[in-house]
Amino acid sequence: MQENGFFDRAGSTIGDVIRAVVEFLLGIFTNFFGAFGDFTDGLTRSLGINDSFLSIAILVIGLLVLWGGIKSFLRGSILGGIVKTLIALFILSWLMM
Repeated sequence: MQENGFFDRAGSTIGDVIRAVVEFLLGIFTNFFGAFGDFTDGLTRSLGINDSFLSIAILVIGLLVLWGGIKSFLRGSILGGIVKTLIALFILSWLMM
């Protein structure tokens, strides 16, 4: 029987290091996506909306329009602020029904 040589041990060591790095990265991304999934579940459950991409996209659009209305009020555009805020409230209330 032949004894393990230098290159066998070096290859084994490099393989162990690669496996450790991959398992470490897998653990980080698994925890990140698990936390993101828990966040979206909690958000959609508290708002009473479906946990779908379309619902979350409409929620983001409504919040962006609401932010635009607030910015319009801060710039001094009362009419634009009222219109944008009403549109945002219509979108968000329609989503949460």
